[in-house]
Amino acid sequence: MVIKMEFRIGEVLIITKVKSITEEVAEALVNPANSYMRMGGGVAGALKRSGGAIIELEALKHAPVPIGKAVATTAGSLKAKFVIHGPTMEIPGPTNRENIYKATRAALICADELGVETIAFPAMGTGVGGLPIKEAVMAMLKAISDHLSLGSRIRRITILSLDEEMVAQFNAILEEYSKGRLGSQ
Repeated sequence: MVIKMEFRIGEVLIITKVKSITEEVAEALVNPANSYMRMGGGVAGALKRSGGAIIELEALKHAPVPIGKAVATTAGSLKAKFVIHGPTMEIPGPTNRENIYKATRAALICADELGVETIAFPAMGTGVGGLPIKEAVMAMLKAISDHLSLGSRIRRITILSLDEEMVAQFNAILEEYSKGRLGSQ
């Protein structure tokens, strides 16, 4: 099973790999947050445990953050400058493709406002959000493609998961996308 791949969308390198986002080196790491910025479980909890409670304390100052907006905080002791919190749901629980699109796009806009060139995403909405992998990947890809088509400072986007099957599905969908076979699904 291929667990790391690289693709290009224009000038931007897209990398997928099996790895914890808490170990990734990037200027910004994305937290698929809830609107109230509570960082209890899933990716949020892992970022808080690895980077320190300061991340959540800063995020809470911005709450509530609507879906479609994103805020940046310190990354604490993580290997990044910022954690970008893009709500995929109001409260912890199920989410949908539209929310994943909005959260991904908001995180990219926030990254551009911060001037970062490298950003790392988890598989948005596939954990606590319960969204099927293919739907999440398609929403994230559409948001990335739409954002990059308008011009961006971002030069590297890494998509990470600890789940090898999830990364394999990302790779398969990205490969189809890069060959122009996906259309507007």
